[in-house]
Amino acid sequence: MMRPLLLLALSLLLCTCGSAPEKTSGQVFRYGDDVSQLIQSGPMLGYNEQREAMIWVQTQRPAQVKVAYTNDAGERRETATVSTNSESAYTAKLVANAVEPGEHYTYEVIVNGKAMTFPYPTEFTTQPTWRWRGDAPDFTVALGSCTYVNEAKYDRPGTGYGDNYKIFKAINEKQPDAMIWLGDNTYLREPDWYTRTGYQRRYTHTRSLPEMQALLARTHHYATWDDHDYGPNNSDRSWVNRELAKETFDLFWANPSSGLKENEIRNGTRGITTQFRYNDVDFFLLDNRSFRTPNDQVRGDNRTLLGQTQLDWLIDNLVFSDAPWKMVCVGGQVLNSFAGHENYVNLAPEELRYLLARITEENIEGVVFLTGDRHHSELSELKLANGATVYDVTISPLTAGIAGSQDEVNRNRVEGTHVLKNNFGLLKFSGPAGARRLTVGAYDVLGEVIWEKTL
Repeated sequence: MMRPLLLLALSLLLCTCGSAPEKTSGQVFRYGDDVSQLIQSGPMLGYNEQREAMIWVQTQRPAQVKVAYTNDAGERRETATVSTNSESAYTAKLVANAVEPGEHYTYEVIVNGKAMTFPYPTEFTTQPTWRWRGDAPDFTVALGSCTYVNEAKYDRPGTGYGDNYKIFKAINEKQPDAMIWLGDNTYLREPDWYTRTGYQRRYTHTRSLPEMQALLARTHHYATWDDHDYGPNNSDRSWVNRELAKETFDLFWANPSSGLKENEIRNGTRGITTQFRYNDVDFFLLDNRSFRTPNDQVRGDNRTLLGQTQLDWLIDNLVFSDAPWKMVCVGGQVLNSFAGHENYVNLAPEELRYLLARITEENIEGVVFLTGDRHHSELSELKLANGATVYDVTISPLTAGIAGSQDEVNRNRVEGTHVLKNNFGLLKFSGPAGARRLTVGAYDVLGEVIWEKTL
């Protein structure tokens, strides 16, 4: 008679202690007792500037978290302490604000007064001060989109949609300075869409992938989103939980800012738009969901993907930019001429024409769109009326299934760049002022080059 009562007591105890993010079978850290009991995912490096760097970490339960960072001269500093809690999915953003430009630092995560140890380097180097002193540094940026991590209980029946998680180890071996996640960085499933618990659990599940951890810890990460990390498939501005989507995105990513400013907002929508500079290159992270016309709206005039407010912001910033390359990051393809799927020309052709016309009128040079979504990769190029060329580097998917067909006619595709397998991209910026080169490449899950082009 005691056995049922004992089981009931145990089950009640588990229920009362279940507020921490649930671990998934096969996804539990085994880096030592301290880490496995306290850290859920991370650390992850966020934005990187000359005077600040961001370190993100997620604990399993309420904890006091800080980061200690030490330069090569042995000078040690600490971030402020952050208390993690269930409302914020036990995430913490720690700002290292006593750094110097161009210095190398090792860092350690301290949880409840105890330093965590990891089987890979935890280090970063702040951006250097180079203007009026010499040429901008050479640097490398990794790219990718569409990260699906299987969880059979909540996946569609059949073979898992995710595969080749080793790709994150291949990216890490390239030692990029930064990485840009181009959307569908996790895949919300049906049980996740309508609750904060669902959003936070899905983001936690993907972020906890063991193969990802070393890359998170040594490379600075920036992100925009697409439909699957925003809401259901093909979601638009009508999505009822768009504010919850933004809240969760902002908890799990560490961009330098998120959303348009108060005086730029229309219809109460901020989105996740932002911009940052890495050395001499400007990156613009656009929101292709929050301002977008509902897909099935019958009245089709003035259809928008980015929205006039965000377009105005982008053109203003492109005009202001003195960067030799201006990287415009969008969840879906911009220059693919095929009028299908979620390509810009299919969803909002008039807005696309307006965007390209404004780039032409303002004589903005060096524009490269960085895009994802399509579950295949390719390089597109288009010559504008003023003779300048714009490019679209599509890199997809990292671990999700393959889609796309050799029969899809994209008139702007550069021959030899269509990839139908899991892959990631690298942008390599090099050369002296006035002759900066950008070399773009796609790489397979082992890190072998598939194609490479110098723009």
